[in-house]
Amino acid sequence: MIPVPVSEISHLGRLEADVDEITGVEIDSRRVGPGDLFVAVRGGIDFVADARSRGAATLVPDDDFAAMAVLGRAVRDRSEAEVVGITGSTGKTSTKDILAALCRPHRRTIAAEASYNAELGVPLTLCRLEPETELVIAELAMRGFGQIAALCAIARPTLGVITTIGPVHLEFVESVEGVARAKAELLESLPRGAKAVVPAAVPELEPHLRADVDVIRVGEDARLTSFRDGRLEAQLGDEAIELELPFRARHQGENALTAAAAYWALGLPLDRMQEGAAEIEFSRLRGEELPLEGGGVLINDCWNANPTSMAAALRDLAERNGGRRIAVLGGMAELGPDGPRYHREIGALTTDLDVVVGVGQLARDYGPTHWVTDADQAATLLSELLEPGDVVLVKGSRAVGLERVAQNLVP
Repeated sequence: MIPVPVSEISHLGRLEADVDEITGVEIDSRRVGPGDLFVAVRGGIDFVADARSRGAATLVPDDDFAAMAVLGRAVRDRSEAEVVGITGSTGKTSTKDILAALCRPHRRTIAAEASYNAELGVPLTLCRLEPETELVIAELAMRGFGQIAALCAIARPTLGVITTIGPVHLEFVESVEGVARAKAELLESLPRGAKAVVPAAVPELEPHLRADVDVIRVGEDARLTSFRDGRLEAQLGDEAIELELPFRARHQGENALTAAAAYWALGLPLDRMQEGAAEIEFSRLRGEELPLEGGGVLINDCWNANPTSMAAALRDLAERNGGRRIAVLGGMAELGPDGPRYHREIGALTTDLDVVVGVGQLARDYGPTHWVTDADQAATLLSELLEPGDVVLVKGSRAVGLERVAQNLVP
């Protein structure tokens, strides 16, 4: 991390430090060492002694989020790196993972770990900046208005990427128009003359596009011409590109197109994009494919779910060859009064599948072939149902805890 003087953070809470500057920031005491600062957020005060025993400075903040914001901003202010801010209703973590892999052969790049995308995660990403870092890829999440604006005030993105606009967090923003307005806070934060990558043909987003920002529309300026068996062919402006990618799901191919458009916007060499493509690794629980005994496949996509991502995952499952196609589906949270309708619409996409296991009360509206109350029951049921060669999708909102189903299948 770019060093920050201890004197700049002494006002943030109860600070214990034996050094003049800090060279790392963590909120997990198991990850600290000499020179690091352990910030005791969310009950972390119980681990201050552990962090001190490992040689770290410690901070018990007066305000968790405010302290992390100050730390992230202090490091960001000392860096000349470009910052890509990625948000969207679906695909932001996968797009971040793809873009980071594509960029690393050409720029000294850091990217958010997993889904470090909110008030704690974004500052933690910025606190990994080194003096030689040239590019930061930050993921920005929201559950209401003003949250992306607050994150952008810390990260100060120089390129904005919006992956998709769809029905998410409707309990807090009420409508898809509200989603677009909340996500567009990223566009509002960009400096004059910056570039933004956005989805084409999204009328809710159009009123928020700025005349002084160069907009690249995915679906128009960047177009997918073919995606089959991991081979992507696309048009970026007047340039044709071809990539061999280590995944086959159509929706991940669309995420790759968005990442390619961002790579293009950064001015990186199109003829060398393949150099990083083979190194793409998705964050855990986001479409990772794992072998099952008997030649089957587990598609572990249980990090989260909304109508757009659920529909994409089910379309991919329906196109799979092999044994039976089984979907284990948790409910989709935070959809507001229209939640039952969205669940019924997703249920209509499952009619060609062999087995559909609904998990939790919300999942009743899928009209599943089997229904259970929780993830533990789903794990037990699936163990009884599974046959050699089955292709199993596990997907649902995070609160359902469907990772327990996957863990039971692949220890």
